[in-house]
Amino acid sequence: MVPSAPDNTDPAILRTLARHPRPLGGDPVKQLDAPKVSLSGLVLNNAGGAKDSLALKKKPSWLKAKVPGGPGYERLKSIMDTHRLATVCQEAGCPNMGECWSRGVATIMILGDTCTRACGFCNVKTGRPATLDTDEPRRVAESLRLMGLKHVVITSVNRDELSDGGARIWAETILRSKDACPEMSIEVLIPDFEGNHDALQMVIDARPHIINHNLETIRRMYPAVRPSAKFDRSLEVLRRVKEQGLVAKTGIMVGIGERDEEVLSMMDDVLSKTATPNGSADILTIGQYLQPTRNHLPIDRFVTPEQFAMYHDEGIKRGFKVVQSGPLVRSSYHADHQADELSTITDERERRNRTGMGALLDRA
Repeated sequence: MVPSAPDNTDPAILRTLARHPRPLGGDPVKQLDAPKVSLSGLVLNNAGGAKDSLALKKKPSWLKAKVPGGPGYERLKSIMDTHRLATVCQEAGCPNMGECWSRGVATIMILGDTCTRACGFCNVKTGRPATLDTDEPRRVAESLRLMGLKHVVITSVNRDELSDGGARIWAETILRSKDACPEMSIEVLIPDFEGNHDALQMVIDARPHIINHNLETIRRMYPAVRPSAKFDRSLEVLRRVKEQGLVAKTGIMVGIGERDEEVLSMMDDVLSKTATPNGSADILTIGQYLQPTRNHLPIDRFVTPEQFAMYHDEGIKRGFKVVQSGPLVRSSYHADHQADELSTITDERERRNRTGMGALLDRA
C-alpha cells in the first residue's frame, strides 16, 4: 500500500516546514555504515490517516526552573526593553536566565536567524540565509555597551554558504566589543567553519577570553544529532584553540541516546586529542537534552542529579580544570566565573584600575 501524502494544510505542519525545510537530523541515506543504533521502536506510521507523534515526556521535579527576578535581573530587563535588544536567553527560554542576568551575564546570537544546517536537536530556523549584515559588529558592540554586562557569550548560526563561514564578522564583532566594553569578558561559542583553518584563525587572532565549540553529543550519536558535523573535526577546533594559548571549552547534552560509559570515553577523547604544550581543553559543560518540539529527536532518558554529580567528579579527576554538570546546565552557566578564573580578564581589569589610579594621582 502506498502511503498517503502528508496533510500540508495543517497550520502546525506549515509552521514546522517553514522553519525546517530540510529533514531534521539530515539524510539517513548518507550514513552508509552498518546501523549503530536501532530506531525501529520510534517509527511512526501516518498512512492510516491518523497523525502519530511521539509524546513529550513529563519533566521530573529536578528540572523545574526558578521564575526570573531580583534587582539585577530587573535592571538588565529594563535596558533590554528600552533599547529593544534581543538575547538568546529570552528567545530560547533558558532556565538560568534569571540567575545569569542578575550577575550581568547574557548570550547573544550573530549572523542572522537562519542556519544552513539541520541538526536533530536544534530549534533554530534552517535554510539558506538571504543576506549578510556587514554592519552587525558595530551594532552588537553598541548594544553591549548599553547593556553594561560583566560577561557576554556570543554565538551564531552556521553560515556554510559563506567562503569563510562568517569568520570575518565574528572577528570584527569581538574586536569592536572589546573596544566598547573593556571591562567585559567575552566568550564565543563558534561553529566548526567546515574545517576551514584560516577562518578559525581569524577568530583566534581576535583573542576572545574563552573560545567554546560544543561537541553536543558522543561520537556514536553524530549521524542523528549532528549529521553535517564530524566529531574529530570538532576536536581539532578545540586543539587549535588550546595550541595558541586560549581557554578552550566544550559541552554536550545527555539524555539523547548516549550511555554513561560513552560520556566518560568522550572526556578521555577530548583531553587526549586536544593535548598541546599549553595543556588540553579546559572547561566541560554537561546538561540535560530537552526536546524543543515533537518534530525533534526524542528524549531517551532524564539523567538524575546523582549521575550529573558523577560526571563532574570524573571530569575533574581526568583533568578538566572546570566541569559544570547538572540538569539545567547550559553553555553559558557560570561562564563569568570561568572567565574570571581561567582567562586574562582579571589581569586586564587590574591593569586598567592601576592606570586609572595613576592618572588620578598625577593630576592631584
